[in-house]
Parts: sequence; C-alpha cells; structure tokens
Amino acid sequence: MIIVKLKGGIGNQMFQYAAGRRLAHVLGTELKLDISGYENYNLRKYELGSFNILENFASPQEVKTLTSQKNGALAGLVRCLLRRPKDLAPSHIRESYFHFDSEILNLPNNIYLDGYWQSEKYFNDIEDVIRKEFAITVPQTGENQKMAELISSRESVSLHVRRRDYVSDLQTSKVHGTCGLDYYARAITEICSMVDKPYFFVFSDDPEWSKANLYISHPVIFVDHNNAFTSYEDLRLMSRCRHHIIANSSFSWWGAWLNPGSDKIVIAPERWFNKEDIDTTDLLPESWIRL
Repeated sequence: MIIVKLKGGIGNQMFQYAAGRRLAHVLGTELKLDISGYENYNLRKYELGSFNILENFASPQEVKTLTSQKNGALAGLVRCLLRRPKDLAPSHIRESYFHFDSEILNLPNNIYLDGYWQSEKYFNDIEDVIRKEFAITVPQTGENQKMAELISSRESVSLHVRRRDYVSDLQTSKVHGTCGLDYYARAITEICSMVDKPYFFVFSDDPEWSKANLYISHPVIFVDHNNAFTSYEDLRLMSRCRHHIIANSSFSWWGAWLNPGSDKIVIAPERWFNKEDIDTTDLLPESWIRL
C-alpha cells in the first residue's frame, strides 16, 4: 500500500496523486489518499473527486501505521539506508527539496508520501495512465460545452492569470509572487510570432483585473462563468486549447500538460517563486518555453 498525503489546491493534489499513483503502479500495490489535512483547513478542499482516478481513502489507522515512529535496531538501519530524518518513521517519506529526487522512484511498498512532487519526472513513464485518470467524469454541458466548441474551432491560446491568494495572503505572496504584466506582454508577443491568427481565452481568479490590465490585440474571451466549486471545468477548457501561456501556478501547469497535442506551444515564467533558493530546474518539461 502507498499512501499519499494531499494538500494545497487542485493542481498540487494532482501532482501528489500522480507521484503516488506511479509508485503504486510499478509496485503492483494499492494507492490510498490521506485527505485528513482538509478537515480543519478552510482555504482549500479535496478536489479530485471529479476525475477518473482510483479514489481510495486511507483510514486514520492506516496513516498511523506508516507514520508512527518505530524504535529498534532494524528501524534505525532502514532509516539510515533511506536517509530518513530521525524524527520520522522509516516509511514516512517527506520531500527533501523541491527539485526531482530520483530515489522516490525506487521506494519499496508500504510508504507514506508527504510532499508536493512537482515534476513530470515522477510519473512520465506512466503518462498514459495519468492522462486517462485525470479525465473529468462530469459531463460537459451548457456554457462550458459551448466554450469547448469555440476553443476547438479556433487557433486557441489559453492564458492564465493567478492573483487572489498570491496577492491577498502575505505569506503566499512572499513565497510565490505574481507574474507581472511584462511577462504576459512578452509571452503574448512570442505566441503571436509563432501562431497564425491566435484566439486568446483568458482564465483567471481575478477576471476584472485581467480585463482592465491585459492588452491583447487579437480576439480574446475572458472565461469567467465558472467558480471555485467547478474549477475542474476551467481546467478541462484550458486543456482543450491548442497553445498555452501559463502562470506560476500548478493549475495552469496541468492545464497545459493535459493538452495531448504534439505541436502545442507552452510558455511559462522563468521565475516560479519569489524565493531564489528554490531549485525549479525539473518543474517544467523541456519542450516548454521559459520567459
């Protein structure tokens, strides 16, 4: 059994699921999700229920079994071999740093994964499985269906602006920051030099700011009819676009990654965090353009 701890928003949860799913897949064992962190956390909620995932929740006892500290010579040896901190159980694997850790791919069975795991290198060898399980099972209807048809009939470019918590929450702002208008201006110019007759679809948690501040000289639609309870709808629409300008956000990272097109253009910010000591080398696929 592999248990993965889910935390953060939908994009973070997708990375965590994908890393755990890959490990469980190669080991031929069951994946379970620990969502207990959302019981007393009002800012975020569990959001993977709309996907075609293997949805099995870990019980408190199962979590305790893999995270409780064990004493003794054997436990100490295992902890040493896996280079686990002394305050963690040998089976409790906490992310050591942000960039890709190849040792995670070779972990044994009965592990509790605790981290963000934000790199496709944790799951790209089962890419087809991840794409299948991140298909949204809720039927696309109404305004979303109409928007999907429009997206499919144009040289569509998704553009994502993430602002709300990156601006309003002091700690989040200190770590992440926001992509500036200069980044979007350069990204739009770059896309327009590579794509004939681009048609922009802007997704944002602050659509009014986006409408007031983004300058796009090509056709543009601001997709603002969904809400926080149906964020998967925006993700699905974003993934239907042919090309992408993403923010420093795991949400639009997945929106671009889930587009299966081999000729897609994805532009991403070179600087993902305000903090300069975080190594983001493995965050973006090699084919994506950093600006």
